[in-house]
Amino acid sequence: MLKNLKILLVEDDANLGLLLSEYLKAKGYPVTLKQDGNQGYEEYIRGDYNFLILDVMVPEKDGFTLAREIREIDEAIPILFLTAKSMKEDKLEGFKAGGDDYVTKPFSMEELLARIQAILKRAGQRDDSDVGPFTIGKFVFDPENRLLKDSNVEVKLTTKENDLLKLLNKNSNSILDRNYALKKIWGDDSYFNGRSMDVYITKLRKHLKPD
Repeated sequence: MLKNLKILLVEDDANLGLLLSEYLKAKGYPVTLKQDGNQGYEEYIRGDYNFLILDVMVPEKDGFTLAREIREIDEAIPILFLTAKSMKEDKLEGFKAGGDDYVTKPFSMEELLARIQAILKRAGQRDDSDVGPFTIGKFVFDPENRLLKDSNVEVKLTTKENDLLKLLNKNSNSILDRNYALKKIWGDDSYFNGRSMDVYITKLRKHLKPD
Protein backbone atom coordinates (compact mmCIF):
# COMPACT_ATOMS: atom_id res chain seq x y z
CA MET A 1 0.00 0.00 0.00
CA LEU A 2 1.14 3.52 -0.73
CA LYS A 3 2.48 5.36 2.30
CA ASN A 4 0.49 8.37 3.57
CA LEU A 5 -2.33 7.63 1.14
CA LYS A 6 -4.43 10.64 0.08
CA ILE A 7 -7.30 10.11 -2.35
CA LEU A 8 -8.69 12.81 -4.63
CA LEU A 9 -12.24 11.97 -5.76
CA VAL A 10 -13.74 13.94 -8.67
CA GLU A 11 -17.47 13.17 -8.94
CA ASP A 12 -20.21 15.60 -10.00
CA ASP A 13 -23.08 13.61 -8.48
CA ALA A 14 -23.18 15.20 -5.02
CA ASN A 15 -25.02 12.29 -3.38
CA LEU A 16 -22.76 9.62 -4.84
CA GLY A 17 -19.65 11.68 -4.11
CA LEU A 18 -20.64 12.10 -0.46
CA LEU A 19 -21.55 8.41 -0.16
CA LEU A 20 -18.19 7.31 -1.63
CA SER A 21 -16.24 9.78 0.51
CA GLU A 22 -17.89 8.68 3.75
CA TYR A 23 -17.52 4.99 2.90
CA LEU A 24 -13.82 5.27 2.07
CA LYS A 25 -13.13 7.43 5.13
CA ALA A 26 -14.84 4.78 7.27
CA LYS A 27 -12.43 2.25 5.75
CA GLY A 28 -9.46 4.40 6.74
CA TYR A 29 -8.78 6.20 3.46
CA PRO A 30 -8.56 10.03 3.59
CA VAL A 31 -10.60 11.53 0.73
CA THR A 32 -11.09 15.01 -0.74
CA LEU A 33 -14.13 15.46 -3.01
CA LYS A 34 -14.35 17.88 -5.95
CA GLN A 35 -17.26 18.15 -8.39
CA ASP A 36 -15.75 19.22 -11.72
CA GLY A 37 -12.58 18.67 -13.70
CA ASN A 38 -11.13 22.15 -13.21
CA GLN A 39 -11.63 21.98 -9.45
CA GLY A 40 -10.08 18.53 -9.49
CA TYR A 41 -6.97 19.71 -11.33
CA GLU A 42 -6.48 22.73 -9.06
CA GLU A 43 -6.90 20.56 -5.96
CA TYR A 44 -4.40 18.04 -7.31
CA ILE A 45 -1.85 20.81 -7.86
CA ARG A 46 -2.38 22.23 -4.36
CA GLY A 47 -2.47 18.92 -2.54
CA ASP A 48 -0.16 15.97 -2.19
CA TYR A 49 -2.45 13.27 -3.55
CA ASN A 50 -1.26 9.82 -4.55
CA PHE A 51 -4.50 8.16 -5.70
CA LEU A 52 -7.19 9.50 -8.05
CA ILE A 53 -10.80 8.39 -8.50
CA LEU A 54 -12.24 10.23 -11.51
CA ASP A 55 -15.77 10.18 -12.87
CA VAL A 56 -15.50 10.29 -16.65
CA MET A 57 -18.47 12.62 -17.29
CA VAL A 58 -17.68 15.48 -14.88
CA PRO A 59 -18.32 19.06 -16.13
CA GLU A 60 -15.76 21.66 -17.21
CA LYS A 61 -13.08 19.06 -17.92
CA ASP A 62 -13.96 15.38 -18.38
CA GLY A 63 -12.19 12.64 -16.47
CA PHE A 64 -10.17 11.40 -19.44
CA THR A 65 -8.82 14.89 -20.16
CA LEU A 66 -8.04 15.44 -16.49
CA ALA A 67 -6.20 12.13 -16.32
CA ARG A 68 -4.10 12.96 -19.38
CA GLU A 69 -3.11 16.33 -17.93
CA ILE A 70 -2.13 14.81 -14.60
CA ARG A 71 -0.26 11.98 -16.32
CA GLU A 72 1.97 14.62 -17.95
CA ILE A 73 3.00 15.63 -14.43
CA ASP A 74 2.96 12.28 -12.63
CA GLU A 75 3.42 9.10 -14.64
CA ALA A 76 2.95 6.80 -11.65
CA ILE A 77 -0.10 8.04 -9.72
CA PRO A 78 -2.84 5.37 -9.68
CA ILE A 79 -6.05 6.39 -11.47
CA LEU A 80 -9.43 4.65 -11.17
CA PHE A 81 -12.24 5.77 -13.51
CA LEU A 82 -15.94 5.73 -12.60
CA THR A 83 -18.46 5.84 -15.45
CA ALA A 84 -21.89 4.86 -16.68
CA LYS A 85 -20.33 3.98 -20.04
CA SER A 86 -19.84 0.27 -20.59
CA MET A 87 -18.75 0.09 -24.23
CA LYS A 88 -15.41 -1.60 -24.85
CA GLU A 89 -14.24 1.46 -26.78
CA ASP A 90 -14.89 3.68 -23.76
CA LYS A 91 -12.91 1.39 -21.49
CA LEU A 92 -10.04 1.35 -23.98
CA GLU A 93 -10.07 5.14 -24.06
CA GLY A 94 -9.84 5.15 -20.28
CA PHE A 95 -6.78 2.94 -20.30
CA LYS A 96 -5.21 5.02 -23.07
CA ALA A 97 -5.77 8.12 -20.90
CA GLY A 98 -3.64 6.51 -18.20
CA GLY A 99 -6.22 4.71 -16.09
CA ASP A 100 -5.25 1.73 -13.96
CA ASP A 101 -8.81 0.42 -13.69
CA TYR A 102 -12.34 1.22 -14.83
CA VAL A 103 -15.52 0.71 -12.76
CA THR A 104 -18.91 0.82 -14.50
CA LYS A 105 -21.94 2.24 -12.69
CA PRO A 106 -23.87 0.93 -10.88
CA PHE A 107 -21.29 -0.76 -8.67
CA SER A 108 -21.17 -1.95 -5.09
CA MET A 109 -18.97 -0.27 -2.50
CA GLU A 110 -17.32 -3.61 -1.87
CA GLU A 111 -16.33 -3.91 -5.55
CA LEU A 112 -14.91 -0.39 -5.56
CA LEU A 113 -12.91 -1.06 -2.39
CA ALA A 114 -11.56 -4.33 -3.80
CA ARG A 115 -10.42 -2.57 -6.98
CA ILE A 116 -8.76 0.24 -5.01
CA GLN A 117 -6.92 -2.28 -2.85
CA ALA A 118 -5.78 -4.23 -5.92
CA ILE A 119 -4.40 -1.04 -7.49
CA LEU A 120 -2.69 -0.11 -4.22
CA LYS A 121 -1.09 -3.53 -4.05
CA ARG A 122 0.34 -3.09 -7.54
CA ALA A 123 1.34 0.51 -6.81
CA GLY A 124 3.19 -0.64 -3.72
CA GLN A 125 5.70 -2.33 -6.01
CA ARG A 126 6.86 1.11 -7.19
CA ASP A 127 6.24 3.19 -4.07
CA ASP A 128 9.80 2.95 -2.75
CA SER A 129 11.11 4.61 -5.91
CA ASP A 130 8.83 7.58 -5.22
CA VAL A 131 9.95 8.25 -1.65
CA GLY A 132 13.66 7.59 -2.01
CA PRO A 133 16.45 7.38 -1.25
CA PHE A 134 17.55 8.54 -4.70
CA THR A 135 20.95 8.20 -6.35
CA ILE A 136 22.23 11.36 -8.07
CA GLY A 137 25.60 10.62 -9.60
CA LYS A 138 27.83 9.77 -6.63
CA PHE A 139 25.39 11.35 -4.17
CA VAL A 140 22.63 9.66 -2.21
CA PHE A 141 19.59 11.83 -1.50
CA ASP A 142 17.49 10.79 1.49
CA PRO A 143 14.34 12.98 1.45
CA GLU A 144 12.88 11.44 4.60
CA ASN A 145 15.82 12.78 6.64
CA ARG A 146 16.60 15.75 4.34
CA LEU A 147 20.14 14.51 3.72
CA LEU A 148 22.36 14.72 0.64
CA LYS A 149 25.60 12.80 1.05
CA ASP A 150 28.51 11.09 -0.63
CA SER A 151 31.59 9.40 0.81
CA ASN A 152 33.13 12.73 1.85
CA VAL A 153 30.32 15.10 2.72
CA GLU A 154 26.85 15.15 4.26
CA VAL A 155 24.55 18.13 3.78
CA LYS A 156 21.39 18.76 5.78
CA LEU A 157 18.94 20.33 3.34
CA THR A 158 16.39 22.99 4.17
CA THR A 159 12.73 22.05 3.81
CA LYS A 160 12.40 23.91 0.50
CA GLU A 161 15.64 22.43 -0.87
CA ASN A 162 14.45 18.98 0.13
CA ASP A 163 10.98 19.38 -1.38
CA LEU A 164 12.37 20.76 -4.63
CA LEU A 165 15.02 18.07 -5.03
CA LYS A 166 12.48 15.36 -4.23
CA LEU A 167 10.07 16.72 -6.84
CA LEU A 168 12.85 16.86 -9.44
CA ASN A 169 13.83 13.26 -8.71
CA LYS A 170 10.26 11.97 -8.81
CA ASN A 171 9.96 13.53 -12.28
CA SER A 172 13.43 12.61 -13.52
CA ASN A 173 12.05 10.80 -16.57
CA SER A 174 9.76 13.63 -17.66
CA ILE A 175 9.80 17.39 -18.12
CA LEU A 176 8.82 19.12 -14.88
CA ASP A 177 6.55 22.09 -15.50
CA ARG A 178 7.89 25.20 -13.73
CA ASN A 179 4.46 26.53 -12.76
CA TYR A 180 3.46 23.14 -11.38
CA ALA A 181 6.60 23.05 -9.20
CA LEU A 182 5.90 26.55 -7.91
CA LYS A 183 2.29 25.74 -7.02
CA LYS A 184 3.26 22.42 -5.46
CA ILE A 185 6.01 23.80 -3.20
CA TRP A 186 5.38 27.56 -2.85
CA GLY A 187 1.60 27.55 -3.19
CA ASP A 188 1.37 29.80 -6.26
CA ASP A 189 3.38 30.67 -9.37
CA SER A 190 3.90 34.38 -8.71
CA TYR A 191 6.96 36.23 -10.04
CA PHE A 192 8.51 36.55 -6.58
CA ASN A 193 8.08 32.86 -5.81
CA GLY A 194 9.66 32.13 -9.18
CA ARG A 195 12.72 34.16 -8.20
CA SER A 196 12.82 32.32 -4.88
CA MET A 197 12.77 28.96 -6.65
CA ASP A 198 15.65 30.08 -8.88
CA VAL A 199 17.68 30.83 -5.74
CA TYR A 200 17.00 27.36 -4.35
CA ILE A 201 17.92 25.72 -7.66
CA THR A 202 21.24 27.58 -7.53
CA LYS A 203 21.80 26.31 -3.98
CA LEU A 204 21.08 22.73 -5.03
CA ARG A 205 23.53 23.02 -7.92
CA LYS A 206 26.21 24.17 -5.48
CA HIS A 207 25.50 21.21 -3.21
CA LEU A 208 25.85 18.87 -6.19
CA LYS A 209 28.82 20.68 -7.76
CA PRO A 210 31.47 18.22 -6.44
CA ASP A 211 29.81 15.66 -8.69
